[in-house]
Amino acid sequence: MRIGIIGGGLAGLVAGYALAGNHEVVIFERESDLGGLLSSYRNERYSIERFYHHFFSGDTALMNLLEELDLTNDIIWLSGSTGSFTDGVIHPLTTPMEILRYQYLSFIDKIRLGMFTMQASGLDMTPLDAITAREFIVSRLGERIYHSFFEPLLKSKFGQNADQVSAAWLISRVAIRSNRGVEGERLGYLKGGFSVLIDRLSSAASERGCRINTGTPVTSVTRITSPKGSGWEINGECFDLLIGTVSPRILTDLGISGIPDIPYQGAACMTLALSRDVAQGIYWLNVTDPAPYGAVVSHTNFAPFEWYGEHLVYLASYFTGTPDPALQEKMLSDFCTKFSVDPQEVLWTRIAIDRDAGPLYLTGYKHNLIEPSIPGLYLAGMFSPENYPERSIEGSIKAARRVVEGIQSCEY
Repeated sequence: MRIGIIGGGLAGLVAGYALAGNHEVVIFERESDLGGLLSSYRNERYSIERFYHHFFSGDTALMNLLEELDLTNDIIWLSGSTGSFTDGVIHPLTTPMEILRYQYLSFIDKIRLGMFTMQASGLDMTPLDAITAREFIVSRLGERIYHSFFEPLLKSKFGQNADQVSAAWLISRVAIRSNRGVEGERLGYLKGGFSVLIDRLSSAASERGCRINTGTPVTSVTRITSPKGSGWEINGECFDLLIGTVSPRILTDLGISGIPDIPYQGAACMTLALSRDVAQGIYWLNVTDPAPYGAVVSHTNFAPFEWYGEHLVYLASYFTGTPDPALQEKMLSDFCTKFSVDPQEVLWTRIAIDRDAGPLYLTGYKHNLIEPSIPGLYLAGMFSPENYPERSIEGSIKAARRVVEGIQSCEY
């Protein structure tokens, strides 16, 4: 069969890699680089992801893929330290002693928070989809814990939509991040960055006969029906099956009917190279003070500084609609002011903006996870059930694998 895949991100590449060899597969990717949100900036010395990423020890689908691609020796396990930037001060929140010293929670609050975190993985997520994270946390732990601890996390991930996010998303995130030692979370990364995975995966797919068209946006999709069967026409090429891995908005705009109406948000991620560390060795700082970004993610307080020779920092901002045209300048100016950075200490900056960076996990989100009943159409992406209630590298691989298994099962 001829199979057309819209999107050369991780899900599209995994599907193309798995199906090539037995089928004629073509991937259409609008950008010049592959990987989607897992793509990277590249220079003469190193590559660095446009959007920050890491993975977890329980990500079995990713582990299996890395083994299949002979990349297991490139896995490195690191500690992810955390903190809060509140009232103009960095507050480390990684070790038990640091948490006990955190002045914005009482001793009793900290005990309640610790017990709640340990219980999170055992909670039933089904009813939590119908209530907001704010309602759930306030009812269980009170206003002070919500505003001091959980609200900054929600704002860093969902911006103006923070108060509408479902409790299912928040609790799943707490549960998956409960793998902590006294030095912080145990997080996975790849030597050389995720460009190593994208390069190896795309090369393996091409070697199996998959045709990958970069810099090729899909401009037209037409469903073809005839007495002999049905199919799809993508940019004038005929295919038996269509796999969509991009956002529902893009697929709907292309005229594909029956796509679930799932709200998405955009992301603006600014990368800075600095001559010194300004986060006191902390990997992830939630910013509670007003700022045009919700988190400061110091990549070289996570991955070894020696790989890069300069301190790399992400400023993360999420938006709905259209971002501020002056966002990059505002982010840089605010960052330099808050962290006492002289502009001469900024070696370079880049900003990546994606209107469809990921689903908005609002209350009732789970009811939107309906697969379209259109013959020959398969969906795999961040909006797939595998990425509920939290999107991840693991979820995208699982979504692609499910589609591949579905296509293969129809062959018998």
